[in-house]
Amino acid sequence: MAISEGLAIGALASRTGLAVSAIRYYEAQGLISPWRNAGGQRRYQRADIRRLSFVMIAQQFGLSLPEIREVLSGLPGQRTPTREDWTRISEKLRTHLDQRINTLLRLRDNLDGCIGCGCLSLPNCALYNPADRAKKGGSGPRYLMGDTPEA
Repeated sequence: MAISEGLAIGALASRTGLAVSAIRYYEAQGLISPWRNAGGQRRYQRADIRRLSFVMIAQQFGLSLPEIREVLSGLPGQRTPTREDWTRISEKLRTHLDQRINTLLRLRDNLDGCIGCGCLSLPNCALYNPADRAKKGGSGPRYLMGDTPEA
């Protein structure tokens, strides 16, 4: 197959390790954009191999599909991304990863105490959450999400 003809979905699945159904799902989510050949078959750019690899890695980092779509929108559509393109994206992801690392560190450091103090308003959390003050910040484990207990 000539490169100009693009990759068939089966070839893309083989190269990425993804199921054909997953590739179609990512297409539906706007993460890749194949074209159709004269026979109506999907054809993919070779650059889609890296795009899908990035999707799998970014999901492991905890990015949602909308966040991944936003990041990928910064890549060129008509050429293979360069090292500079990927470096620019990597720098943008640092902030997200740093926030995730900080959240995991807070979780680790507070795990032996009350997991999610403030999220369930347990009576024995009166020391850290009297009168359910954490509720003012919203639902969920407020202190683990970055809120700080009031003095």
